[in-house]
Amino acid sequence: MTAGAASAPVGKAGAAGPAADGSAAPRGPRARATTAYLRYGAGKLAGAAVSLLAVLVTGFFLFRLIPGDPVKSMTGGRQMSAEQLDHYREQFGLDLPLWQQFTDYCGKALTGDLGTSYQFNAPVTDRITEALPPTLLLTGTAFVLYTLLGIFLGTRSAWRHGRLGDRLNTGLALALYSVPSFWLGLLLIVTLSVGVGPLPGLFPTGGMESGGEEGLARVLDVAHHLVLPVVTLVAVEYGQTLLVTRSALMDEMGSDYLTTARAKGLRDDLVRRRHAVPNALLPTVTLIFINLGRTVAGVILVETVFSWPGLGGLFYQALSVPDLPLVQGLFLVFAAAVIVMNTLADLIYPLLDPRVGR
Repeated sequence: MTAGAASAPVGKAGAAGPAADGSAAPRGPRARATTAYLRYGAGKLAGAAVSLLAVLVTGFFLFRLIPGDPVKSMTGGRQMSAEQLDHYREQFGLDLPLWQQFTDYCGKALTGDLGTSYQFNAPVTDRITEALPPTLLLTGTAFVLYTLLGIFLGTRSAWRHGRLGDRLNTGLALALYSVPSFWLGLLLIVTLSVGVGPLPGLFPTGGMESGGEEGLARVLDVAHHLVLPVVTLVAVEYGQTLLVTRSALMDEMGSDYLTTARAKGLRDDLVRRRHAVPNALLPTVTLIFINLGRTVAGVILVETVFSWPGLGGLFYQALSVPDLPLVQGLFLVFAAAVIVMNTLADLIYPLLDPRVGR
């Protein structure tokens, strides 16, 4: 052993200390992985911030292309003098130059102030907060059901691929996935709400509740109104989860670790549940987060068809005026839901699969 080697500093438990020239010791694999993930996450968060800013700008200018005068729409067609119309325009800031309206809107939006609704004469944030719980009830219920149904049928179809059940499952999923949600909703209303021939209507044609109910009776009444909108969303959305789960599981079925598990004498369903499915669910987990944001944003047509008092129905009302502050605020909420869920999926996936983000 040379003298230089003997004098090299050694830390606790034999860990090498700083190099003789004062430079830091090389970092371990865990530190490098953490740094890589932080750099990856910072890039995704920055991209999400830029996307939200683009949505803010797009929402302001896009809805000003809608034909019609918001002030005249607010008056309901009543005869009003030019002075009265100018007063309303001044009250809502519509008399300002477009660039000034835009700067005022962006400045207030960054502080959480989305303006005042023309038709309700109330803060946009308050209207969105009031309509949010019905939307979350509808989309949350549908999301849980179509996710579980898609994963269950997708795993069964992959494990028995090529058989009659697989062909029926995938064929029905593709057919329903291509059906417009509003058309399916109208069809369900005609057949199950209005009734066809001797078949009576079993469900309400729209709304969230009949009114006048309390306690358990009210819960059952809301559940009764919830059936058809949830069935519409589940029927249209479950097919994507089924197909992604099926494809991912079929990619795993030829892996060596499954052959080893079978060679150990494990039952076929045990091999599927304990070994194949957990590894095949990685793409499905990403899809779950993306679907959650997309379902919140894509519920407009379903809520409109079933007169559901949520964000979608509110957006339709605001668009018909047009109530510019309310339309812009809802557009921002819908887009933010998609952006946030996509970003969460991007941040979680490297934790499930360390190969991502390196």
